[in-house]
Amino acid sequence: MNPTGRQNILIQVIPAAKRHFSDIGWLKTYWLFSFDDYYDPSNVEFGALRVFNDDRISPGRGFPSHTHREMEIVTIMLEGELTHQDSGGHQALIREGDVQRMSAGTGITHSEFNRGRDPVHLYQIWIRPRTKGAGPSYDQRSFGRSKWRNALLPLASGRALDGALGMNTDSTIFRTELDRGRTLDFETDPSRLTFVYLGRGELAIDGTTVGEGDQARISKAEKVRLEARSDSALVLIDIPPG
Repeated sequence: MNPTGRQNILIQVIPAAKRHFSDIGWLKTYWLFSFDDYYDPSNVEFGALRVFNDDRISPGRGFPSHTHREMEIVTIMLEGELTHQDSGGHQALIREGDVQRMSAGTGITHSEFNRGRDPVHLYQIWIRPRTKGAGPSYDQRSFGRSKWRNALLPLASGRALDGALGMNTDSTIFRTELDRGRTLDFETDPSRLTFVYLGRGELAIDGTTVGEGDQARISKAEKVRLEARSDSALVLIDIPPG
């Protein structure tokens, strides 16, 4: 904190309308960073955070087998259920409230299909690994809503946080739902970056208004204060600068 008692925090708010939207019928998705055929050289990554996709997948459709390398990939299931199968022999059903972590490492091939009757809504997040050359690995865990209501719940982390899935990256992904009028403080370090994506509601982040579908890219913060101006749901990611 500087001598005046105020932070020199920098908050860049990117409004929902600036997200890249892709609609191929069975998949409707917002890409928050350059991805696939969307490329913006000014919007490739934020520190170690490389991808944040907000996907909706129709019943009976999905992604056929494809390969990833040297990336930590986390899927947060918001609605519906998704069938996962990969070259490591893992077969899993990812349901609402579940979080999947896949460390692609030297290479893993997988497929993801919505074999249920209802649409799937999920966030998929890619973060650059701390070290390269590791073997691929997989983990999955279910989290109850009560644990993230009015609290920042760590879902996946490279900092060995209790209850969180482990990752090969010095980053942590948190989830919370805040009731209107509630406030949370996230303690951080000015050398690190904080990313917030607001899926629902309206927030003030250190006094800066963030609306539904907006994202905030925050730097030089010692503390990030979240104030819910309406019932709100968000993901917060603590990230190293590179």
